[in-house]
Amino acid sequence: MTSIGGAEMVDWNLAVSTATRLVRPGPEVTRDEARAVVAELRRHAKASEEHVRAFTRMIPEGHEPEDTPVLVVDRAGWVKANVAGFRELLSPMLEKMRERRSGSPGGAVLGAVGGKVTGVELGMLLSFLASRVLGQYETFAPATRELPAGAKGGGRLLLVAPNIVHVERELDADPHDFRLWVCLHEETHRTQFAGVPWLRDHLKNEIQSFLAATDMDPATVLERLREAAQALAGARPEGERDEDGRSLVELVQTPEQREVLGRLTAVMSLLEGHADYVMDGVGPQVVPSVAEIREKFQQRRARGASRLDLALRKLLGLDAKLRQYRDGERFVRAVVDQVGMDGFNRVWTSPNTLPTKAEIAAPSDWVARVHRRAE
Repeated sequence: MTSIGGAEMVDWNLAVSTATRLVRPGPEVTRDEARAVVAELRRHAKASEEHVRAFTRMIPEGHEPEDTPVLVVDRAGWVKANVAGFRELLSPMLEKMRERRSGSPGGAVLGAVGGKVTGVELGMLLSFLASRVLGQYETFAPATRELPAGAKGGGRLLLVAPNIVHVERELDADPHDFRLWVCLHEETHRTQFAGVPWLRDHLKNEIQSFLAATDMDPATVLERLREAAQALAGARPEGERDEDGRSLVELVQTPEQREVLGRLTAVMSLLEGHADYVMDGVGPQVVPSVAEIREKFQQRRARGASRLDLALRKLLGLDAKLRQYRDGERFVRAVVDQVGMDGFNRVWTSPNTLPTKAEIAAPSDWVARVHRRAE
């Protein structure tokens, strides 16, 4: 762990223990039912490989990319996997903070106290998310004894069994269809990174650029947090415009970070929208009740579970995540309609052919830039 004389900047173990203590229990199932769910999810994940690769044509026939493991986990397992991923991504920023704080009076004491506080806060956040995530392709997944990952920094695919069972019951969906439908979405993410070797490093570099631009001056950070709290509470001075209803995460950014965030938003919209497009494109062939599942699931996404859930989604920026699904899917559909699947797949040529945030909203502009210029 990143530490100052043993004082951790983030107490990762406390984050895990806090999250696992606070996370809601999963749906009631017998031991035999749980085993059957795990076995079926593994079968569906395997079957999804063939369906997704045939539909997307991202991986040439006869080419077998590096394999990444599929892990069916419970909520605590999802927490542990994500804490490991956070440690991997945040280590450069935490090292920068450690170097800055080590020279200040009382730095070790502040590190010890701050690490505990941050660990608890991170644990609370993860406990909220752990009961909502159905599946996740972990792009930056360091291998651990409990959680294997692909070789050479490859990722892993997580399927959160209790959450999948909870949602299929809530929607009154056919369990077999719903489980395959979820696997199709997550397998698309695995195919994206398996079929585009440069994508992982590009995304990591963008995230590291975002973190490197973090303002390390505590007074400035506190001032931004104060402004963010006022904005979220509707307490802005009279005549001052609201900043487009942005989340706390967005409001505390520097101008440089917002520029990087624009590029990241475009990439994530592409990846999420592509996964939704593929899921629905493959669905009618292999998921008989796909139309019913999609309609119910969209309604669930839109309304949230409660007023508290809606407030937390807004605060954490999860509403932006939902927009990424919607806007990205519209982009992919429009491009495929204009230039076909092979024409769309030019998007994976290099970082220069990825859509900009503006092009996500105007797919014809991407087609004009990438296709007509190439011709």
